[in-house]
Amino acid sequence: MQLKIMPKKKRLPAGRVPLILFLCQVISALEVPLDPKLLEDLVQPPTITQQSPKDYIIDPRENIVIQCEAKGKPPPSFSWTQNGTHFDIDKDPLVTMKPDSGTLIINIMSEGKAETYEGVYQCTARNERGAAISNNIVVRPSRSPLWTKEKLEPMTLQNGQPLVLPCRPPVGLPPPIIFWMDNSFQRLPQSERVSQGLNGDLYFSNVLPEDTREDYICYARFNHTQTIQQKQPISVKVISAKSNRERPPTFLTPEGNASNKEELRGNVLSLECIAEGLPTPVIYWIKEDGTLPINRTFYKNFQKTLQIIQVSEADSGNYQCIAKNALGAIHHTISVTVKAAPYWIMAPQNLVLSPGEDGALICRANGNPKPTISWLSNGVPIEIASDDPSRKIDGDTIIFSNVQERSSAVYQCNASNEYGYLLANAFVNVLAEPPRILTSANAHYQVIANRPAFLDCAFFGSPLPTIEWFKGDKGSALHEDIYVLHENGTLGIPVAQKESTGTYTCVAKNKLGMAKNEVNLEVKDPTRIIKQPEYAVVQRGSTVSFECKVKHDHTLILTVTWLKDDHELPSDGRFTIDKDQLVVADVGDDDGGTYTCVANTTLDTVSASAVLGVVAPTPTPAPIYDVPDPPFDLELTDQLDKSVQLSWTPGDDNNSPITKFIIEYEDAMHEAGLWHYQAEVPGTQTRAQLKLSPYVNYSFRVMAENSLGRSLPSQPSEQYLTKAAEPDKNPMTVEGLGSEPDNLVITWKPLNGFESNGPGLQYKVSWRQKDGDDEWTSVVVANVSKYIVSGTPTFVPYLIKVQALNDMGFAPEPAAVLGHSGEDLPMVAPKNVHVNVLNGTLAEVHWDPVPLKSIRGHLQGYRIYYWKAQSSSKRNRRHMEKKILIFQGSKTHGMLPGLEPFSHYILNVRVVNGKGEGPASPDKDFNTPEGVPSAPSALKIVNPTLDSLTLEWDPPRHPNGILTEYTLKYQPINSTHELGPLIDLKIPANKTRWTLKNLNFSTRYKFYFYAQTSAGSGSQITEEAVTTVDEGKMAMASRQVDIATQGWFIGLMCAVALLILILLIVCFIRRNKGGKYPVKEKEDAHADPEIQPMKEDDGTFGEYSDAEDHKPLKKGSRTPSDRTVKKEDSDDSLVDYGEGVNGQFNEDGSFIGQYSGKKEKEPAEGNESSEAPSPVNAMNSFV
Repeated sequence: MQLKIMPKKKRLPAGRVPLILFLCQVISALEVPLDPKLLEDLVQPPTITQQSPKDYIIDPRENIVIQCEAKGKPPPSFSWTQNGTHFDIDKDPLVTMKPDSGTLIINIMSEGKAETYEGVYQCTARNERGAAISNNIVVRPSRSPLWTKEKLEPMTLQNGQPLVLPCRPPVGLPPPIIFWMDNSFQRLPQSERVSQGLNGDLYFSNVLPEDTREDYICYARFNHTQTIQQKQPISVKVISAKSNRERPPTFLTPEGNASNKEELRGNVLSLECIAEGLPTPVIYWIKEDGTLPINRTFYKNFQKTLQIIQVSEADSGNYQCIAKNALGAIHHTISVTVKAAPYWIMAPQNLVLSPGEDGALICRANGNPKPTISWLSNGVPIEIASDDPSRKIDGDTIIFSNVQERSSAVYQCNASNEYGYLLANAFVNVLAEPPRILTSANAHYQVIANRPAFLDCAFFGSPLPTIEWFKGDKGSALHEDIYVLHENGTLGIPVAQKESTGTYTCVAKNKLGMAKNEVNLEVKDPTRIIKQPEYAVVQRGSTVSFECKVKHDHTLILTVTWLKDDHELPSDGRFTIDKDQLVVADVGDDDGGTYTCVANTTLDTVSASAVLGVVAPTPTPAPIYDVPDPPFDLELTDQLDKSVQLSWTPGDDNNSPITKFIIEYEDAMHEAGLWHYQAEVPGTQTRAQLKLSPYVNYSFRVMAENSLGRSLPSQPSEQYLTKAAEPDKNPMTVEGLGSEPDNLVITWKPLNGFESNGPGLQYKVSWRQKDGDDEWTSVVVANVSKYIVSGTPTFVPYLIKVQALNDMGFAPEPAAVLGHSGEDLPMVAPKNVHVNVLNGTLAEVHWDPVPLKSIRGHLQGYRIYYWKAQSSSKRNRRHMEKKILIFQGSKTHGMLPGLEPFSHYILNVRVVNGKGEGPASPDKDFNTPEGVPSAPSALKIVNPTLDSLTLEWDPPRHPNGILTEYTLKYQPINSTHELGPLIDLKIPANKTRWTLKNLNFSTRYKFYFYAQTSAGSGSQITEEAVTTVDEGKMAMASRQVDIATQGWFIGLMCAVALLILILLIVCFIRRNKGGKYPVKEKEDAHADPEIQPMKEDDGTFGEYSDAEDHKPLKKGSRTPSDRTVKKEDSDDSLVDYGEGVNGQFNEDGSFIGQYSGKKEKEPAEGNESSEAPSPVNAMNSFV
């Protein structure tokens, strides 16, 4: 057989088609190759290739250029709208359009003002295939206004006071960049104490005498116009005070305890907190109930600004900035909400189809809030665009079926919400093109034997052509077990042999024509190294040679190259190449290494290597290398409260230099026997200044390290006990959660002994309600990490602090942590529960959210309890087990899948918190509609007789509704397993037994049986059975055979055949003159919708054509002159192209499978024999 590739079937039958299956089938739409010659000839709708940005800020000192470039075939024409109306450029002498382009040039440099042309512009590119449109381009001139004149009074304040210098720049377009400088144009230094805010103001946490100056100047730089505007200088005088009272932090910006911030997805989120205080506060940032994203979080302006790049919805939440100095700490909570302008999930893609094919444009976008999707056709809203019968709109998808050339158009998808919009053009181009082969003719391929070969045959056509490959002049067939044909037409030969050499022909066919191309393949012998270089060891100063003999295909040019250690040979006269040898003279130590012989042809490369070793004349004893010996003589000096100096003497390095020393310590008071890392110093240093913590009994040891490893530890130093001090840190992981509705359990991670800084470690636990005015309640505890507060209201937010203290004093004031008292069960059930039944197996439930106060805990979600109460047919009233679906968070709707059709369900909804679930809503009843039944449970044939069979069956196990009737289809099967005509029989739904009479004796029948409800037909069950044999008729048939051998009988049969032939000729003549047979008249009278074609084996007649054809009747012709196939004219069934009894149909009977090559018909309408008609067969039709 010939190797061919067939295009995928994409034509679907008429009727309702499920969207998911449809989209799976249209993925394989035609792709136009990027071949310049091909693209020049093809008609193509316009495509926008370049346009100005949506927000287009222009320089008013230059001409305005609004870009709009597009491509298409024929080249598109361009038009513009301004502020929604047609922009006639011919009426404005200042406006011109570039030749062969849609780009506008507005000449405002000679005359005119930029403000005149401020507005919203949109470009349309149009040709005979459709119209593409640009974005709405908002054109605005940039503005850099002057500062308003103002008289600034000098500022005088005392040392240590806070100060804010306002900038308040003029409003420009785009906004200016702000910076502070002095009269000498030198930037003012900034620090943790002095910094510029996001609004441009200059903030002083506290002023110092050196802040006195008369030239604090705020500058605004407008980048678009390259101009800088200057504010009047501000004079500041700081008076030294006798005593500076220190004070805890307070925020200069933002104000209050909480604020809100909204940002768009993908932008940079900038949060700012600037505090004043003395000493200067330090700013810390945390995210409540979460962590700051790694790799996207940056701190600016001395940690006063928190920036998160590429912000997303997951970054929403509460962020807390904490300002802290030695006198206390305060915090400010910023509630961040991240919204999102529309962004693409799946933008529509251009679609190229051939006439009669199906396809789809899919436009999916997301955003916050969810964007709305609208469609335009050729720039016009699709609701008012010209009607296209091949087009169907399903939300974000346009489905095309049976497209024609008039279906070509450009569609626009607009996804928009309150924060912006997306606009995408995608064309549908319907092409009818004969096949073209794009690969160069007579291409010559060369390949090495036993390697794969690929012969190209790039092609294009619409409909998609089939590809066939032939070899040789006689077109010998290519078999699939030797060759591989790829979807792009390339022929693959997995293992090319010498006999693969020859001429190959690629043929592309579709219904519009054929194209072919020849290519040549030549298989070459591989290159081989038959004598490889060998390993050699030589003494220094001697000569060595390496041999490399190569055999290659004589038609290819061979190049042999030598490498040393994968690099070119040294440019040294000692290296010579003589034919097949490399010679190295006067070998030195540097000549040792790997030598490689590389043989190259244009098709392949081979190599072989050998190692050269150079022997020293008189080897010297190798030194002993080892890790260092441990240091010794450790000594402690300069002993202070929080530091000490440690010195030591290094041990032997054992021929490998010491790279570093590692110092460890032991706390004999708290963790005796455990050694911890303290510090490390370079290997050239033999002393270290060590920082110490209070109330620790230190011992130190030192280890040395070199390239071979680490030494054993030194002997410990003498012990050194540091003085006690107050704690310098507080417990971490402070949490407040209730275990009961009336308590608050405060937990923390306690400090270890090393962190206690002194004896008598205790914890001061403080709490108060967050939203009340109560004072802090405190208790001091020791040796615990938990404290339970009893008698609290249910689920109330609390501020919690845990502060460490010892006999020496308190740790710094801790930051307050938010907690909640215990939860209790919710009090209120969800209201307004209603159910929307979508189909027999799926329903959607909606409910109103319960009030937050009634939840009395953290909202976990909602639970739906549902169960099947009874069947709608009232034949099954047993109570079903309840099912539960959980919907997380604050969702107020959800789907119930897996329901049974034609059933009565009951459900209720309950709210759930961390404690449990609340009361149930009132039970809600709903019914599911009928569905198609399952197959009958059993089908058996009993009591066979000569002419009858009795069928017994059990009803469907799952009727899914009220059975309306049963359908029985059956047909005979002859001895060659061919199927006869199909008989359709309707049986009442209350029957479970049926007898078929008037059947043929000794005949096998095939039965197809299924039940029906009002929703449609269910799955079928099949069975076969045989009627019994009539022995008397068999004997009669034997005698008839004997009569048939007599001469007089043969003569009689010939006369009858001649008579029938004359009658047929007369009938054909009458038909061509417009007459009708009596049989035709009967058919017209009865209007039988299922006329069977003539079968040569059963003698029945096919349909007849009318006189409009004026052509002789051809056997097998069933297509009218207009080339359309009507339902009653077809002798074939869609099942012929399905998967037998597994062919899939919708409830309305529409076919949803793909065509395949199977010709087994289950059930078949009849059977046509491939034999020619004979007089005997014609005679048998009258017996």
